[in-house]
Amino acid sequence: MANRRAWRWGLGLGLPLLALGLFVALFRWDWLIPLAEARASAALGRPVSIEHLHLDLGRTTTVTLEGLRIGNPPEFEAEPPFAEVPRVSLDLDAMALLRDRSLVIPTVRLDQPAVEMRSREDEKTNYAFNLGGDAASRPAVQGPQIGALLLRDGKVHTMLAGLRADFTVSLSTEEPPGEPPRLLANAEGRYADQPITAQLRGGAILNLRDPNQPWPIELTLANGPTRVALRGTLQDPLALRGADLRLDIEGPDMARLAPLTGVPIPPTPPFRVTGRLDYAEGAFRFEEVEGRLGRSDLNGRFAIIPGEDRPVLHADLHSRSVDLADLGGFIGAAPGRTDTPGVTPEQRRAVARAEASPRLLPTTPISIPRLRFADIHLRYRAAEIKGRAMPFDRMETVLDIEDGVIRLHPIRFGIGRGTLGGEFILEPREDGALHAKGEIELRRVDISRLMQAAGAGGAGTLGGVGRIETTGRSFSELLGRGDGALTVVTVGGNLSALLVDLSGLQFGNALLSALGIPARTEIECLIGDFALRRGTLSTRALLLDTESYVVTGGGELSLGREVLDLWLRTDSKRITIGSLPTPIGITGSFKSPQIRPAVGELAARAGAAAGLGVVFPPLALLPTIQLGVGENNQCEALTEKSRQRGR
Repeated sequence: MANRRAWRWGLGLGLPLLALGLFVALFRWDWLIPLAEARASAALGRPVSIEHLHLDLGRTTTVTLEGLRIGNPPEFEAEPPFAEVPRVSLDLDAMALLRDRSLVIPTVRLDQPAVEMRSREDEKTNYAFNLGGDAASRPAVQGPQIGALLLRDGKVHTMLAGLRADFTVSLSTEEPPGEPPRLLANAEGRYADQPITAQLRGGAILNLRDPNQPWPIELTLANGPTRVALRGTLQDPLALRGADLRLDIEGPDMARLAPLTGVPIPPTPPFRVTGRLDYAEGAFRFEEVEGRLGRSDLNGRFAIIPGEDRPVLHADLHSRSVDLADLGGFIGAAPGRTDTPGVTPEQRRAVARAEASPRLLPTTPISIPRLRFADIHLRYRAAEIKGRAMPFDRMETVLDIEDGVIRLHPIRFGIGRGTLGGEFILEPREDGALHAKGEIELRRVDISRLMQAAGAGGAGTLGGVGRIETTGRSFSELLGRGDGALTVVTVGGNLSALLVDLSGLQFGNALLSALGIPARTEIECLIGDFALRRGTLSTRALLLDTESYVVTGGGELSLGREVLDLWLRTDSKRITIGSLPTPIGITGSFKSPQIRPAVGELAARAGAAAGLGVVFPPLALLPTIQLGVGENNQCEALTEKSRQRGR
């Protein structure tokens, strides 16, 4: 009986022990794969599969996954999987897990991870993860404490249709003795349809999340002919704060930076800028900027706020010296000059074509639709303007672009002690054209400075007002379709020689010789009043009153065709034997004007205008005489004389 009970007890204990032994002997960790796959798939919102799972139990337990695969969202099912990792192993501190349920992972190793990142023209991507709803609604979970992340032969292949990009990044870690593993990355392929190469040497990957551990970075990048270098440290890399970084960028054209920055920039001559890069309060900041743009220096600071709809660029820039030719791209002209240092053969040919063209005004369409991709707020000041025959001394502007609408308020050029300025609004139309409206003002412009730029001398000041409203695609088309008016008036002074050199022609000498005006004469009054209609600037009144002569003029300038059709007539204030006033004609193009005695219809128009009393300005000019230049008694006297003649 006792033996039977003992046998029963033995059988009762032996069978479970035998079953347990058989289970342990036959157990495979792979049996847990379905559970692990289900948990991972639910967390990532993607199908996750694992081929093999191994655990090496101990105080430090090693977990190994083989054949890990993370799939794509349904839209990318036909594409290669998002990620494949032949082998992942991690060391787990089992005692810490048993003691307080904390996850301490001294080491994670990824062997030959391969990632495929895709985006399509419709902006759908395979790398946007659904992590189970709004992050704010999920309970906070303390993440694992990871000591080191080691990569071997990693590859990230990226294809971004919208950026015309297809490149591969090779990733690995190096392990200097006694130091944390460092990240190494190399990229090669195409970006924005240009070849791209890049080399990155950084700190330990996991130090990215430690704000108390500065993360070193050394990056060199070449995208086509554009070169970028970034060196320094980030105090809080994941938040992009605490930066001590120097950024150097150089290339043949700032327009090539648009794919890298997301901000459209007009064409420029070769450039190089350096400055300090940072990120704070939701904005990337590029400060302490120093650089060159063609023959001009460029200094100041930028800030780019990514934004949900489009990025916003704030820039406060200044130049000690600027060549306005370097800024020609902003109005559709070929920027720079043929002898600008560093220009490419293509840029040199473009400038040469523009200089050889019979047209003076840029005809290249201004790419306004691209400006909708960013809002831009710019303040720019130039202390000195240099260039051949350039009357401007300084420049300042405030420019705002919001939803593609451009506001210049103001743009102002210093001329001696005076200014030429204006305020303009340019609004893009659906057909790609621009609607422009603006006001112009000349205030106490020094005639001496204008004449000096033209190789002559003079004195006095010039003032005036103008307005324009137009629609067009290029600078030439805008002026060639404009409506508006322009009125200018002087206060005293003198002219000497008017040696204006246009395209190698001593235009000023020929003009004075034809008019019969001495080389130096006192100006008593100069008034010009012009109407602009459909791109044709018509003379309503043009008068130059000197000590001994009165010069009147009329005619038209076609801004769209760049054609001159003007006449000038000189009348002596004193009757002299043989003094026969003969009108002269100014014809030809803006680049190649011609002077000759007026004949035929042009002479008839000049004689008829003189007979009608155009020698004196109309009464409508009286309010403009005092604009910005003070009173001119002689001009007012002439106006009064005109009033009396009209009674």
